[in-house]
Amino acid sequence: MCGIAGFCDFSNDYLKYADKWERVLKDMRSTIAHRGPDQDGEYLCHMVGLSQARLSIRDIQGGRQPMIRRKNDAEYAIVYNGEIYNMEELKPSLEKAGYRFETTTDTEVILYAYMEYGADFVTKLNGIFAIAIWDGKLNQLALYRDRVGVKPLFYTQCGNELVFGSEIKALFCHPNITPKADIDSFRSLFGIGPARIPGCGVFKGIYEIKPGCMCIFSAEGFKQFEYWKLIAKQHTDDYTQTVETVSYLVRDAVRRQMVSDVPVCSFLSGGVDSSIVTALASDYLQEKNCKLNTFSFDFVDNSKYFKSSSFQPEQDRPYVDRMLKAYDLNHTYLECDDSILISTLFEAVCAKDMPGMTDVDASLMYFCRLVKEHNKVALTGECADEIFGGYPWFYREEMLSADSFPWSMDLSARTVLLNDEFHSQLDIESFVRSHYEESIAQVPYLDGETAEEKQRRRVSYLNLNWFMQTLLERMDRTSMQCGLEARVPFADHRIVEYLYNVPWHMKYQNGVEKALLRDACGDLLPAELLHRKKSPYPKTYSPKYEQLLSERFLALLSNKDSRVAPFIDHRNAEQFLQSPKDYGKPWFGQLMAAPQMIAYILQIEYWMEKFDLYID
Repeated sequence: MCGIAGFCDFSNDYLKYADKWERVLKDMRSTIAHRGPDQDGEYLCHMVGLSQARLSIRDIQGGRQPMIRRKNDAEYAIVYNGEIYNMEELKPSLEKAGYRFETTTDTEVILYAYMEYGADFVTKLNGIFAIAIWDGKLNQLALYRDRVGVKPLFYTQCGNELVFGSEIKALFCHPNITPKADIDSFRSLFGIGPARIPGCGVFKGIYEIKPGCMCIFSAEGFKQFEYWKLIAKQHTDDYTQTVETVSYLVRDAVRRQMVSDVPVCSFLSGGVDSSIVTALASDYLQEKNCKLNTFSFDFVDNSKYFKSSSFQPEQDRPYVDRMLKAYDLNHTYLECDDSILISTLFEAVCAKDMPGMTDVDASLMYFCRLVKEHNKVALTGECADEIFGGYPWFYREEMLSADSFPWSMDLSARTVLLNDEFHSQLDIESFVRSHYEESIAQVPYLDGETAEEKQRRRVSYLNLNWFMQTLLERMDRTSMQCGLEARVPFADHRIVEYLYNVPWHMKYQNGVEKALLRDACGDLLPAELLHRKKSPYPKTYSPKYEQLLSERFLALLSNKDSRVAPFIDHRNAEQFLQSPKDYGKPWFGQLMAAPQMIAYILQIEYWMEKFDLYID
């Protein structure tokens, strides 16, 4: 994995002031050096500048970027973040076409594929990626983002110039770009967050290339094209065939993603998804007489304070222990305490460049930092719930039928701390409604589907394009902040495409959530784990953590220089702090309840101070 950044302007000549623009490239790269601490480099020509910070995973020495190749007197250059899992399948045809490979890295395969097949080459890739290619023959910059949005790529336009980067902070190193926020920034934070509107970077004028899209920037302007999208198709496989197909796809995705020139580990939560990935990864390494490193996450004294709810019915540790009896794993139990969690809460904002899933982000980032001491690449079970229908809003009638984002149905819980004036100014209800309606208008349906089938499609589509994006962003920023590459086998686009068209009665066979995945991988797991009810990523229930949050929040309210305090109804806030914290009624997803609302406000305050933001 890596961090990439750059700029392009067809009305400029960067080489006239090469020293200045090389410095800008280095500054942009240095802000995202955590994504690639192993190697770095820049490329500057008359109309474009590219920079990259590299995390060396394949061809440690030979895979340096920017990578430059020539063909017919034209120069091509690439910077790239990601992994291509079908590299070996693409190489023979390129070699037959006359290309000679100087490295064993996938970067060279990507560049040669572009040179041979043109801009549409991206449809041949299986992987996760954000790619920037300078085409010296056509004088154009091509930007690409993978199909499901695992890897980020932000951009902005400043006059005639396009500026891009893996993270927003890189853009702010450009001399003509400064952080700004407008009323829509705060509507997004309070109404949508910690999710983000597709293509929106929350900061004023900052955008993100959408998943499955490519952009061409030339003297004619900036054009964005959709090279991949979900398509509704008739599912003709019976249940047995469907189970066999899913079994193959999951196994093939994990095996492909084991490819690395450095050891691969896995996150093992004790849930079905991570246990399946761990089992397959372990079997793969056993064939090579190697043992898999695995890591589980929890909080100090969480067993003492744990509160069971319909969202989080039980703890994970017993199921991790059961996997350790079934597989020969080199396992490490990791824990986070309250003081670390509080301090990391604000580091998480720095990683994301905006407020996020508060302690859920912070704890994962802390755990990733510990994992990085042992491994540079980790497999995760992320995305299975969005794809196979594991969340309650897929099957609970009141959530399924809700005419809103099902993971965030009660908007009043988001505004309980805001004063009337600011609440009225935001008009969150209209803002959220417009984006919800815009999104469901894009849902692919089959002709003749029933109202219930259409509702299932809507929920699935919304999860893939909104909720899953939030979790992918969380996984990317928290892991890459620590120089750890986190891979997501369940997000293989072939799995996403196939499952989108599998009927709900197959996914929910016999009334069991994710029954299809359980049946497809039933031979891999102990019975008691295979049939375990879903339990999400752990969060802390410590009263000390709540106390620390409350103390910081009260200090914020009494600080005359606070930027967020003028938005808050102080009387309601004090009552909120004194009331019992309800963990069973989250305001986002399954993990963000009352304590996370306090933490979210604290993160917004930190964000505004860090970037010197006011409402523009």
